[in-house]
Amino acid sequence: MERRNFLKKTALGSVGMLAAPYILPSGRLFAATGARKVNHVVFCLFAGGVRNWESVQKAEGNLMPNILSGNEAITNDIASSMSALPSSPLSAPMQTMGTLFREFRFSDGPTGHYNGHTTAITGQHTNTALNLRAAPEWPTVFELYRKHSNPAASATNAWWVSHTNNLYPLLNYSSHPSYGPQYGANQISPNQLFSNSGLNALGNSYAIDPDVAEELDRLRHFTNAQFDVPFSAAAGLENSKEGRDQIQAFINRMVQEAQGGQHNNPWNIPSGMNGDMRNIFYAEQVLEEFKPELLVVNMFGVDVAHTNFTEYCNNLRRADWAVAHLWDTIQNTPGLANDTLLIVAPEIGRNANPNTILDANGRPALDHTTDDAVSREIFCLMLGPSGVVNTGNVVNQVTGQSIDIVPTIADALGFLPETNGILPGRVLQEAFV
Repeated sequence: MERRNFLKKTALGSVGMLAAPYILPSGRLFAATGARKVNHVVFCLFAGGVRNWESVQKAEGNLMPNILSGNEAITNDIASSMSALPSSPLSAPMQTMGTLFREFRFSDGPTGHYNGHTTAITGQHTNTALNLRAAPEWPTVFELYRKHSNPAASATNAWWVSHTNNLYPLLNYSSHPSYGPQYGANQISPNQLFSNSGLNALGNSYAIDPDVAEELDRLRHFTNAQFDVPFSAAAGLENSKEGRDQIQAFINRMVQEAQGGQHNNPWNIPSGMNGDMRNIFYAEQVLEEFKPELLVVNMFGVDVAHTNFTEYCNNLRRADWAVAHLWDTIQNTPGLANDTLLIVAPEIGRNANPNTILDANGRPALDHTTDDAVSREIFCLMLGPSGVVNTGNVVNQVTGQSIDIVPTIADALGFLPETNGILPGRVLQEAFV
């Protein structure tokens, strides 16, 4: 298919996907251990700001029964406002299948959503100088994996499934001089890409925050250029025709199914699927089609906590169900089952003290600010094959930080950092046998 027609008929011409598949040059700053723990890692950012009080500490009862063990009853007023959900996709809570760090920390930097995402995806703390119009300073987990794990592998092995196109596609790759767009992942924002407005505007940019429109447009031009530039003129890059054709067929199929209504409520949720569920659903489609070695997906529905505490609790419960469905899909997908490490962690917490906005139940809403220690309290759950990940293990002491997730992913996929300052965190060895 001609490039122009391909970009028009799929979403690759939009900002919905910001990187094309390509073959990488060699070169290592990381030492390959040759001893992978698993061949696939899925990192789910349970994002939007989740306070430990409502999650692992169960202040309102067990709002996350698919992830956490325990039958603590949900507070009456919250329970009466919960959306109906099907029974659990799993036979037991995920906590029993892996290691739960109950007192994880986002230990440094402003407690903003984008700061939290940047720290989790780069393994580096951020500061107030974080540029919301530029790629991060330090390499992302996608770049580290693409450059140092298996440089000859197709880019279809790395995916970033973000809940929106606002800011978050910038986390695909960094401005670090040793890395950059040639080491990025394939990136999609399916809630926009496959929405009614997205389907009606394929090949065009979406209405996005003007503060990042310029940067996203630059990334879009980079993507388009990769279809025309030969290997010799593209700074060592070469498109993988096989990967490009597979992505083309996948996007075409997703578009057709979405237009046919097959994605309206594929999980048969009685109350309907929210944005978090839909983003996880599309991440599952990517996993089943490409079986990537690295996939990062995020959720954001709980951020309604700024104005509605009850709906925050409701969306926390829906996100919990979605993660259980994700793990069930992984365990029932040949090539991924018993060979995948799943990491689940919020990007930041929320304040100890509420703001002045009350919901229908008279519950005050919650913000997140840097000077509030509770907004730094998060959790982390790691699941994987038996014999690799400790099962039923709960780490109750304050240990582990969000900067430790990228080194743990690097360790699981068989490459470790040398002393170069790129990853200051540590491998979360407590999770492994």
